[in-house]
Amino acid sequence: MKPARTLTFKCVKCAKSVQVFLQKVSACSHIQPYQGLCQCGELKRHATGQADAVKSYLESADGSWAHHH
Repeated sequence: MKPARTLTFKCVKCAKSVQVFLQKVSACSHIQPYQGLCQCGELKRHATGQADAVKSYLESADGSWAHHH
């Protein structure tokens, strides 16, 4: 099953809808990272997949995250 290319969430800062887009990653089923920018400028990140990979992605706020095997 392919992951959704976009997901919609409510912004934690302004409560508007913010759309996040599936980020390009290697052909890896461990994690599907998403990222998007709200109209208010707040960055929204989300991920599905293996718990430790998701946790490391969400904790890397500077965007330098990379998933390696």
